[in-house]
Amino acid sequence: MARETIATLRDKAKALREEFEQAAAAAREPAALQALRDRFVGRRSGAVSALLKSLGTLAEAERREAGQELNALKADIESRLEDAQRLVESLARQQALRRERLDVTLPGRHPFLGRRHPLTAVREELEDIFVAMGYEVYDGPEVEDDYHCFEALNMPPDHPARDMQDTFYLDSRAAGDGGPLLLRTHTSSGQIRYLLENPHPPEVRIISPGKVYRRDSDVTHSPMFQQIEGLVVGPGISLGHLKGTIEAFLHALFGEQYPVRFRASYFPYTEPSVEADLGCIVCGGSGQLPGGPCRVCKQTGWLEILGSGMVNPAVFEAVNARLGRTVYDPEEVTGFAFGMGIERVAMVRHGIDDIRLFYENDLRFLGQFYR
Repeated sequence: MARETIATLRDKAKALREEFEQAAAAAREPAALQALRDRFVGRRSGAVSALLKSLGTLAEAERREAGQELNALKADIESRLEDAQRLVESLARQQALRRERLDVTLPGRHPFLGRRHPLTAVREELEDIFVAMGYEVYDGPEVEDDYHCFEALNMPPDHPARDMQDTFYLDSRAAGDGGPLLLRTHTSSGQIRYLLENPHPPEVRIISPGKVYRRDSDVTHSPMFQQIEGLVVGPGISLGHLKGTIEAFLHALFGEQYPVRFRASYFPYTEPSVEADLGCIVCGGSGQLPGGPCRVCKQTGWLEILGSGMVNPAVFEAVNARLGRTVYDPEEVTGFAFGMGIERVAMVRHGIDDIRLFYENDLRFLGQFYR
């Protein structure tokens, strides 16, 4: 190997620095920077590394000084490459942000096609409230038999309460051991199915939403409508638990500023039975509006929201008889049930006095809920 002098080595280092400066100015991509790193400071074929290897040809007195200068050159190039790498990465992030920029000051864009029906939105809201309270959502069949829809709920064939739930019966030849088939009149039939399907342990906390059918049709009734019913069973369940649950639910749904009251009522499958009323959200409980009487609450200041009560022991006995053993002992467990129409909740919330509007598919009406 030809013997180097310190002057020659310094000239080569100077030329190498100038060459790096020109190449670094043109490098704008990560791959180009890596190529520069390999070219100048790579361990095997780097130009600076090659100069360091030539130190052995210098006189011993010059070797230390030249070595310090070349190591400084190598450190400077590595530092410049790291700065360039950070700059390239920063520019890449800025470009990505410009491409993917989300302007949060713009109004939200609705989907081009398709909206959730207002009743679907209300049902999902009701389910969310009860799920947050620890309830399970149970979906029963819409085609039921007489046992699950009536008999197990303390309504035998000659019970007058059946007149209030007159419905649509199907071909009697399709009847099974549960009696004639029909379109269910309430989702309480789903509660019976849950008690029969999940007898261990005898503790229950469910809601059962879905479509139900009755032969009614006027401004406040529809042949098909939606209900959501709840059932809680366990040791020591009391009327106080029922009232606390209903109040918490209604306040979560409408707001704590509206009072809740309970009135005695009657349902064959609960005893005692109570109706829950909410202070009118339209007139504020006064019964009067600036333009005249409040039509929504009929000047009473109260809105009937739901029916409820403690589970009648006859319901537990009917389920036990079907199971062939005592699982829900009325002496050991109690429970409460409640139910409401989903349309009723939507009508109260929006001040709507004709249930048929929900099913006429008039976009002039439905469009009010999508703004």
